[in-house]
Amino acid sequence: MFILQSYFWAVVFCAITMLCWGSWANTQKLAPKDWRFELFYWDYAVGVLLISLLFGLTLGNTGSQGRSFFADVAQASSKSLIFALIGGTIFNAANILLVAAIDIAGMAVAFPVGIGLALVLGVMVNYLANPMGSPILLFGGVALVVLAIILDAIAYRRLSKRTEGLSIKGLALSVACGILMGFFYRFVAASMSLNFANLETGKLGPYAAVSVFSLGVLLSNFVFNTIIMRKPFRGEPVSASAYFRGDLRTHLIGVLGGIVWGVGMALNIIASGKAGFAISYGLGQGATMVAALWGVFVWKEFKEASLGTDKIIAFMFLCFLAGLVLIIIARNV
Repeated sequence: MFILQSYFWAVVFCAITMLCWGSWANTQKLAPKDWRFELFYWDYAVGVLLISLLFGLTLGNTGSQGRSFFADVAQASSKSLIFALIGGTIFNAANILLVAAIDIAGMAVAFPVGIGLALVLGVMVNYLANPMGSPILLFGGVALVVLAIILDAIAYRRLSKRTEGLSIKGLALSVACGILMGFFYRFVAASMSLNFANLETGKLGPYAAVSVFSLGVLLSNFVFNTIIMRKPFRGEPVSASAYFRGDLRTHLIGVLGGIVWGVGMALNIIASGKAGFAISYGLGQGATMVAALWGVFVWKEFKEASLGTDKIIAFMFLCFLAGLVLIIIARNV
């Protein structure tokens, strides 16, 4: 299977992850106005699984190191498979909350609060399980991200004074998403061997782990998304038949969203072999800054905010950027 040989390329892969994870939600905004996020999400889950299998069948069967994709899946222990499936299930619950928060509060809020919180928790959990890099720089970067999250929440409150109910619900969903999202990666990491070139028996390599994880996303969707369709966070319940009334373009938009996110996940897991799980996850979740840029400058989600909000948002971006720089250099100190 294909394995990265340098930390530099691991950082590059994590940067691509950042772009993918911060940009996939734009596809939700490209869907028709009357296409509910619950319907969009079915196609999204399919896209995640399809791209993970494509990575496994191509890069997972390339090169002489490690195990081939099918051999890796076949030898995996039940414990490793269950951990990867649990990771997919936790992620899916968190991501549905994220999509709901985007639907209510917008990308510029849902990502910095939800995924920013996930970054903080995820880095801490993964570092404690597998310490790599300088803890001072790593957690210094995390502290700056926390400050950015607080600033974003303040900016959102200034925007939402006239819609107090939605303001509280949007923030609450983002926080709930962040708490769950902070733990999914640890289960995926626990299913994997730390040495990709010489994989442990029973443990999964990166390509098999991502594929099993993605299967967990799709399978759990039949539980979580079905419940949300019947008891939505906003609006009327959605019938299953409504999904089949969407045209091909609408369905492909959702699949594209899943593919974009799935590319980011695959590259991030591949990069973890050189960067370590904590740094790889932390850099990938810099997606918060990318999503906030989309929300602020493309979708104009803060155009009606009160005077002075632009300065708060600018300081938020600076904190995020400085935090990511510290996380990057933490590996080599």
